[in-house]
Amino acid sequence: MLRSLEIRDVLIIDRLSLALGPGLNVLTGETGAGKSILLDALGFVLGWRGRAELVRQGAAQGEVEAVFDLPAGHAARAVLAEAGIGGEDELILRRVNTADGRKTAWVNDRRVSGEVLRDLSETLVELHGQHDDRGLLNPRGHRQLLDAFGSIDTAAARAAWRARAEARAALDAAQTSLARAQAEEDFLRHAVAELDKLAPKPGEEAELDSRRRMMQGAERIRADVARAHSTLSEGATGAMRDALRWLEGASDRAEGRLDGALAALNRALLELSDAEAGVEDALRSLDFNPSELEALEERLFAIRALARKHSVLADDLAALAADLSARLAAIDGGAAGLARLEQAVLAADAAYTAAATALTRARRAAAQRLDTAMAAELAPLKMERAVFATEIATADPGPEGMDAVTFTVATNPGAPAGALNRIASGGELSRFLLALKVCLHGDTPGMTLIFDEIDRGVGGATADAVGRRLKSLADTAQVLVVTHSPQVAAFGGHHWRVAKRVEGGQTLSTVTALSAPERVEEIARMLAGDTVTDAARAAAQALLAP
Repeated sequence: MLRSLEIRDVLIIDRLSLALGPGLNVLTGETGAGKSILLDALGFVLGWRGRAELVRQGAAQGEVEAVFDLPAGHAARAVLAEAGIGGEDELILRRVNTADGRKTAWVNDRRVSGEVLRDLSETLVELHGQHDDRGLLNPRGHRQLLDAFGSIDTAAARAAWRARAEARAALDAAQTSLARAQAEEDFLRHAVAELDKLAPKPGEEAELDSRRRMMQGAERIRADVARAHSTLSEGATGAMRDALRWLEGASDRAEGRLDGALAALNRALLELSDAEAGVEDALRSLDFNPSELEALEERLFAIRALARKHSVLADDLAALAADLSARLAAIDGGAAGLARLEQAVLAADAAYTAAATALTRARRAAAQRLDTAMAAELAPLKMERAVFATEIATADPGPEGMDAVTFTVATNPGAPAGALNRIASGGELSRFLLALKVCLHGDTPGMTLIFDEIDRGVGGATADAVGRRLKSLADTAQVLVVTHSPQVAAFGGHHWRVAKRVEGGQTLSTVTALSAPERVEEIARMLAGDTVTDAARAAAQALLAP
């Protein structure tokens, strides 16, 4: 609920403080007194795009502050949370416009952009009038309004739409991948056959290279290794054993002086034996068939050539073979895979169509209820011969179904129906909008509803019916009405008079909260014009009577 509106130096307003209440709030006054300026100022602090220059002549800046009560669960709290602003029970919006055109805004003392203000305004205020292209007159929002009226849940259709999109994306990706693979099928089959035939293993290239180097050097070192083996087996070992035998024979008479030498010789013989065995192993390893070296080099060169051909490391050839084999298998099994994905798309299409069809049925039923409700509302507004119809046409599929919803009217029997904002005249349009809002009320709880001269072009019993409908709306929501109709003004729970005054050579606008006697005078003025008669006062009192 809009609790207060403070305006400083905006257009012809120097200082203004407006404390609004729940229920029906009415603003009255002569034409040009500044009633529309109040709405301009409210629109400015809410971030709406309006007049470019709002600063009062001679002032450095204009400022507007609006205070809203924000109950728990109000939709504005989600906007505040997204903007990183803490939600409190009181929401203060303030916006300043300097004389050079700069605009600055704050929400609860946190500086924000105009976009944040506009997002908040969508949850705080609805403006309805003859030029209301933001709300009820905008056909792009009619489907959403109908869904809200009929409590229609579009979650199933949105989920089916997402699943349908995912299934189609998977099929498209598979088709693209298969087409790309088929374009290189000949290469894949040749490469896989070549890799499978060679069957390279990680680490094999390094192992083959080491063995090749060893084989190449074997002939150069084998003679030396053989001579060393001969020396060890035939010379050194025999000499050391002879020495050991001679020393062992003399040790008994040496009184222990040979014990160290004997121990050293025994150790040396053991080490010499190990050396001899190692040399024998080396000698055996150097024995190879020349054809073995040829075969080894052939495989090594083949691995390296294949690695260069595919621009990979030799150790990565095995992984490449697995990848190419998988791609080839995808081609071979591609038809079956595509068939499965195509079936998934068909199933997703069917699920979406079922969900969208269910939405269409629900909308058609809701449209009938809305049309019936509108007929009931139009009759008291002296439009019993007018026909309101909710048209549902087939639209391109989307996340919320396949329906295009348009509110149409025919103002007279037999007259062609057309879009609401193109067929109805000014007064008729006002009543259509009011009836529609009465029927749709409840779709946006917690909103302040503003009606700007929605009673224009009507009077008498029709204006009384308009007032009663506005009061009915105000029973469950805060309603602010700018009106020239005394019948409508009489239903107000709170009444302000907007007037102009000249001060210091400047025209200024003032807003005054009216007491009960002042309300009688104001409504009498609205009834009688410049000269207020006793008869007009009596008529005003009759209108204000409970």
